[in-house]
Amino acid sequence: MQTNRGATSLKSKQRTGNPMREFDRLPKELRLWLATAILPWRPASVRRAFARAMAQSNDPDLALDALNRLQAKLIEKDAKRVWGPDHPLASNDASRR
Repeated sequence: MQTNRGATSLKSKQRTGNPMREFDRLPKELRLWLATAILPWRPASVRRAFARAMAQSNDPDLALDALNRLQAKLIEKDAKRVWGPDHPLASNDASRR
C-alpha cells in the first residue's frame, strides 16, 4: 500500500495518543525544528533525541545541531537503500551539511 511517506526503508510505528497534542506540548524550539524537518518525525522521538543531546551538551543550539546531524544520517542511510549509493544524498558528505 502506498502511503504519503513515499519510498523509504526507515521503520515506522503506529501512532498512540494524539500527535497534535504531543506536538503542542513540545518546547517552542522543538516545534520550530519539527515544522521544518525533512523526515516525518514523531514528537515523542524528537523530544527523546533532544533530551539526549541536551544531556551531552547542555546547550539548546548544540542539541538542535545534533538533531540536524541525526536527521542527515537517517536520510543518508535511507537514500543508499532506496536509491542506491550513487544518489547525491547517499554520500558521506550528506551527514556533514
